[in-house]
Amino acid sequence: MPQDSINLDLPDSRITEVLGTALARAMPGLSAGAVVYLQGELGAGKTSCARSLLHALGVTAHVRSPTYTLVDSYSLANLDCVHIDLYRLSSAAEALELGLRDMTGPKSLMLIEWPENGGAAVPAADVNLRLFYAGHGRSASLTALSPLGRQWLLNLVTDTSLAPYVSNLT
Repeated sequence: MPQDSINLDLPDSRITEVLGTALARAMPGLSAGAVVYLQGELGAGKTSCARSLLHALGVTAHVRSPTYTLVDSYSLANLDCVHIDLYRLSSAAEALELGLRDMTGPKSLMLIEWPENGGAAVPAADVNLRLFYAGHGRSASLTALSPLGRQWLLNLVTDTSLAPYVSNLT
């Protein structure tokens, strides 16, 4: 059965990191590459989730928010990862100058924070991850936007580390 969306309760930042690790474990083969949008207010956990995902994939370098560099790249043995933060962009033309579409391709993973600031220059996502403030914690909504994204979410729901935090599946 296709998995189109998952909602999670994230009571603390540790569980946001658990989500990133689970996303890494659930990632399907990326023969054609993948794009993940990370959306939410400032401080909602986008970079924390991206950091834990990248570390779980094997990135050993310090992973920070690319707010000022805009693009940070990490090369693994069989995967090229790009972490992008478009928060500081003021137009889609600025995103176009970054050449984002040239950074996609086979065996690539692109994580894009603030994709809405890049307009049409931003590659289409396979998974959209939205993080929200919820009381003293956070909540997350993951939506599959492609067949690869649906497979990724289907794999994710079988991860027992997330089971206690799943609030809704559709």
